[in-house]
Amino acid sequence: MNKSLLLIILAIAPIRAFAQPDPNPALVQQGKYLAQAGDCTACHTTIGGQPFAGGLAIASPIGAIYSSNITPDQTTGIGSWSYDDFARLMRRGITKQGYTVYPAMPFPSYSRITDADMHALYAYFMLGVAPVNLANKKPDITWPLSIRWPMHVWRWFFAPGAHPFQAAAGQDAQRARGEYLVEGLGHCGACHTPRDITLQEESLTGANPSFLSGGGAIDGWIPVDLRSDDTTGLGRWSEQDIVTFLKTGSNDKTAAFGGMGPVTHDSTQYLSDADLAAIAAYLKSLPGADGAHFVYDNSETTALNSGDESKQGAAVYLATCDVCHNANGEGYRQAFPALAGNPVVLADDPTSVINIILAGARRPITQTSPSALVMPTLAWKLNDQQVADVATFIRTSWGNNAPPVTPDQVASLRKTAKPVPDHELSP
Repeated sequence: MNKSLLLIILAIAPIRAFAQPDPNPALVQQGKYLAQAGDCTACHTTIGGQPFAGGLAIASPIGAIYSSNITPDQTTGIGSWSYDDFARLMRRGITKQGYTVYPAMPFPSYSRITDADMHALYAYFMLGVAPVNLANKKPDITWPLSIRWPMHVWRWFFAPGAHPFQAAAGQDAQRARGEYLVEGLGHCGACHTPRDITLQEESLTGANPSFLSGGGAIDGWIPVDLRSDDTTGLGRWSEQDIVTFLKTGSNDKTAAFGGMGPVTHDSTQYLSDADLAAIAAYLKSLPGADGAHFVYDNSETTALNSGDESKQGAAVYLATCDVCHNANGEGYRQAFPALAGNPVVLADDPTSVINIILAGARRPITQTSPSALVMPTLAWKLNDQQVADVATFIRTSWGNNAPPVTPDQVASLRKTAKPVPDHELSP
């Protein structure tokens, strides 16, 4: 063999070996678990589509963004990416081609993924996922908003870069694990933290009281406060309530709806009991800020049970809501959620309540809760005034004390409300 050619082969071989993911089956399986914890399928798999082949439309204030193909296909996916290419995208939002992705991908949160977990994720996506040859879709964003270079500026100002998580000295190990999962892989703040006008999250960690204090509207739903606020947050939830909700999609207080349905179906139901307990412990460690306290009031229950419909919205409630949510507003445990003291009902913004009435809701199917109980859409049955009346009734009864709902608010949301799909996701 030509000596020069031999030297080239010997020089390239170590590079190729380094670029290949570790084929250790345990590492690939760990990567699968981490991908579930990060809920990668939620954005990168369309309904009825191939796993991780992308193409899902993600609404943004400037137009639709389509998720990318992250299968190991060599031409349309990430099959030609090295580990460094993969880690740079995950932590800094920069693709192999050199452009910055839109912050619909939560790379500011993923910047906290540890090196060990990043290697496991890379091994899974390269070796544990089937390649799919499917070209990526261009965003439906008009010029000049479609120009990419401003995203480099955005990233420079608002994305932290690579800062793998490290537990604080002396930190409780369980809470540290929960902090890592919530702030990093779970990217809970991407939805549940307020964003500024420039679309960055106000905070990426629990060190700031705005972190997980509730997010803005997403497809007609308001992500709730996950801190320990007594009325609008998780202040009256136990750690076990949180674990049960994430494992089954419901608990004695509420049920998953909107964007949280796919999260429990595709992600949190698969987490280990230890990791769910860690998440619960961390969330319960975050102090609340509202200072309000919910106290149950039985007077409306007494009125409804006696047939008193004098309060505005009471007649609509008895005709459409009482059979499932009960005259006492407490629903039926593990079946129909309570309305009394429910953080979704008590939120200042009534968007979620209105949208549930108009669009309905479907409880996610999970391995431990296989029944997809459905609240049907009431948009065909109730006019704007009736929806406003019953929503206000719910938000001001049984001790609830939230602002009233107006017909104009209902009319605005009715234009975009989409009835819950007929299809059911299998566990």
